[in-house]
Amino acid sequence: MTALCFDWESAHRCGEAWVSQHRLRYELFVRRQGWDVPHYNGLEYDQFDTPAAKYIVRLDTNGQACGITRLLPTTRPYMIRTIWPRLVDHRFEEGESIWEATRFGVTRAIPPNLRRRVVHELIAACQAYGLRHGITRYLCVMPLKIYSHVIEKAGCPVEFVGPPVQWGRHRIAAARLEVSAQVLQAVQQSGSLSGSPLVEVGLASEALEAGDRTQRRVG
Repeated sequence: MTALCFDWESAHRCGEAWVSQHRLRYELFVRRQGWDVPHYNGLEYDQFDTPAAKYIVRLDTNGQACGITRLLPTTRPYMIRTIWPRLVDHRFEEGESIWEATRFGVTRAIPPNLRRRVVHELIAACQAYGLRHGITRYLCVMPLKIYSHVIEKAGCPVEFVGPPVQWGRHRIAAARLEVSAQVLQAVQQSGSLSGSPLVEVGLASEALEAGDRTQRRVG
């Protein structure tokens, strides 16, 4: 299936995708991981949820988010520079072609085989968005085991930009993820995906298709 990409201006076209991704973030990062981040009434959010953010969301058959990630331009405030500068051992990489990928996660409420597929779909959608918008790489902060067991295993190479540190139960690190047609193809092959991996709701050429998909409840 195809993931949706929306922002503050286009979220109203996507049913409950907007609020349900905040709800899933609460489940994944506050309840399961115990992160000390802002939350209210079962919804997680932070200072980087701004009009500049893009949200990539995979919906389940009930129109609720089952896979999520958030993309932030480094031309605006972003997480690594603001919160995790010690994870970078050289100058910061910033510019219109460099974005940050954050809040990546998949619900535990679906079977493992479907979780694996949704992971591939999210990574492919991020690659597709990057290719469409001149992005050459993403920066991110994740636990080391997520890089090795999820990101690299899906076909996306990881290049660390600094040493890992201990944060709670996890060793985390900042890394660079290449955006290219080759990586997109590798991720799609690894996940046995076909068709377009992303519908951008804000694009006029795809808005109608996105609305139709939302009404049918992407599954």
